[in-house]
Amino acid sequence: MKQFILLFFFISLNYIGIAALSVEGTYQGKNLYIQNPMDDDGFGYCATKVTVNGDIMPGGTSFGAFEIDFSLYNIDIGEPVFIVIEHNDGCKPKILNPEVLLPRSTFEIIQMNISDQGLLDFKTKGEQGKLPFFIEQYRWDKWVVVGEINGKGNSQDNNYKVKVRPHSGENIIRVVQIDHSGSKRASKQVKFFSNSPEITKTPSKVKDEIQFMVNGHLTETLYEIFDAYGNIVKKGFGSNVDCSNLVRGIYYINFDNFNEKFIKN
Repeated sequence: MKQFILLFFFISLNYIGIAALSVEGTYQGKNLYIQNPMDDDGFGYCATKVTVNGDIMPGGTSFGAFEIDFSLYNIDIGEPVFIVIEHNDGCKPKILNPEVLLPRSTFEIIQMNISDQGLLDFKTKGEQGKLPFFIEQYRWDKWVVVGEINGKGNSQDNNYKVKVRPHSGENIIRVVQIDHSGSKRASKQVKFFSNSPEITKTPSKVKDEIQFMVNGHLTETLYEIFDAYGNIVKKGFGSNVDCSNLVRGIYYINFDNFNEKFIKN
């Protein structure tokens, strides 16, 4: 899963005894707070200058702690910000709440449709920072990720199209995002019916290979194989599965829209 992260790094400017702490992220409507210790000689504070997207922060840094007020820079929510804190060498300011620059999942679905062939078309508003959208399909009694598209992060309307591989029968699809909080935000569900023929698995007792068939012809499908203890041992998308390296015993396989048990000889 790709996630927007904060980047911290130091740029040493040894010839003038100055270093710089940089951080970038997305403005989420909250200010940044900086703890500013005394410098090594004890005659002033560590930070000497702050810039936000290249503009110098007014008011100076001669305080034990200070706030970076983004409202002073005409930055809209969801826009990128890049802060540089120059400071004396030998000391280091501390950013107290860097998480406020991480993008949050705030999207709202305006419209979402899916064709019988599995083309998902959805429109959002209110995004605040670039986060990926994951397309989940309900199959095998659980939600399975079947697609991904990068969010545009704009607060205005955004349009997306994603191709989903349908299974036979009724399909249920939703769109989700996960931000730095770790919580999952899901859209409403959309349903469509696929006229694709049901896929069968062969053979029932497996020696070297499993094949997926429709009307006597090989066909591709999403699949998962679990051992008798529920551990996943193989997964993928294809028309056959190499099982020669599986030990003898009982296994369970998910494919198309079905769950079956098989024996590995």
